Amino acid sequence: MKLSHIGEFGLIQRFKKHIKLDSTVIKGSGDDCAVIKRDKSTYMLYTCDMIIEGVDFKPKEDPYLIGRKAIAVSISDIAACAGLPRYAVVSMGLPKNTSLTKVDRISRGIFDLAKEFNINIVGGDLSRSQRIVIDVSMLGVVDKKALVLRSGAKPGDLVFVTGRLGGSIHGRHLKFTPRIKEAQYLVRNYKINSMIDISDGFMQDLRHICEESKVGAVVFEKLIPLDKDAASLNEALFMGEDFELIFTMPRKEAARLLKNTRGKFHLAAQIVDKKYGLKFENKKEPISGRNLGFNHF
Repeated sequence: MKLSHIGEFGLIQRFKKHIKLDSTVIKGSGDDCAVIKRDKSTYMLYTCDMIIEGVDFKPKEDPYLIGRKAIAVSISDIAACAGLPRYAVVSMGLPKNTSLTKVDRISRGIFDLAKEFNINIVGGDLSRSQRIVIDVSMLGVVDKKALVLRSGAKPGDLVFVTGRLGGSIHGRHLKFTPRIKEAQYLVRNYKINSMIDISDGFMQDLRHICEESKVGAVVFEKLIPLDKDAASLNEALFMGEDFELIFTMPRKEAARLLKNTRGKFHLAAQIVDKKYGLKFENKKEPISGRNLGFNHF
């Protein structure tokens, strides 16, 4: 059997069977961040992300934006758990003929975004490789009462996204701003039951919430907010790399949110009982199949 037969998420499940955790771990694999005990009022968040030339960015794209994306994707994970990023280590694999100007531009993109979000770069590693690879591991903190995971969605919750979707391949996947500010606003003012960032596609990441929360969802296709660069609804639903947040909240909270924010957040779906699965509005049959978005294998 090959990787293509089980896919990225099948491989993750294969790994998870062998992972043993002690009592210091509140949440391990299966969410945007691992959650680890810290003190009486806060948890530590831990995440890592790797971007690879030819997969996550093209060789001729702006090195500054490549570096920026390398750290932004991990900040986005911290945002999805309603935390604040604090420390990072950065490892790079670089071909030996890479120009120093390009390396400087990549590192400047990393350092500038780290400064913007008050993140300390505390170390890393370098290695020779056939193409550029950048791996960032990041630590954040979150108040215990503010922590949001994928597993808290409840039937009746309404599902929102923090921005417009689709067309990210035209440059937004390199230039996006991680939604730390939006996540902090939400958890400080409303009851948020679950949250995830959109890296693999709206439908696939909504399915992650459904699986972890043991619920279903009805997607309101007509309400999906399309970005100006989106070529179609399918792009907004399945393409990925939008790095907006999907979050769910009770109806009463949703009514307050819509009243107070006037279109800043976009209603996209409703959480239902698990027996209904994940489906589109006015469609009887749930969506089946493994690939609802980007899959590495």
